Amino acid sequence: MTAETEAKDAQERPPRRPMRADARRNYEKLVAVATESFLANGPDASLDEIAKRAGVGPGTLYRHFPTRDDLLDAVCTRWADAVAADAAPLLTAEDPTRALADWLVRLVDHVGAFKGLASALLLNADRKHDTAWILHHASEELVARAKAAGGIRQDVTTSELMTLTSGVTYACGYSKQAGKTVSSPERLIGLIMDGVTTR
Repeated sequence: MTAETEAKDAQERPPRRPMRADARRNYEKLVAVATESFLANGPDASLDEIAKRAGVGPGTLYRHFPTRDDLLDAVCTRWADAVAADAAPLLTAEDPTRALADWLVRLVDHVGAFKGLASALLLNADRKHDTAWILHHASEELVARAKAAGGIRQDVTTSELMTLTSGVTYACGYSKQAGKTVSSPERLIGLIMDGVTTR
């Protein structure tokens, strides 16, 4: 049976019941392998190869993801969930200003990952907006908490901090590719925070 035939069969099946533990493991493995494969080979990466690397048959892949777009959506959702989980403990931290600084350091990695994801997957406008929203939403909440606590200047906007963080992301990424030494993200974000915190 070809992958195309199995895909058609999968699309004609009725809605699934909640996944068993083994099915959930297969799902997570497929999304993890797909993320690596899409980032390495672009959005046209072989789905059969993804299934093979995940240790499952094509039919299992297509039962979980009837179309390529379904798999792309799952990759984006998994990334967004990881970002949300990373931000969650900071949203209840005792020191909102320290939490914001910690988040901006983490944001360097998240922004870099998102740019790689957007480029590799050739995200359409809607999907790109949806995946970027989680970065801005988490940042906005942390900025609001720091302002409410009087830790940062009231005139500083979330967009400005994200723009500065994107600059740090670019500088660190470029320097790494060029084999040059650059200050650490922690050092650069610390300089940004020096400019926005209240005294």
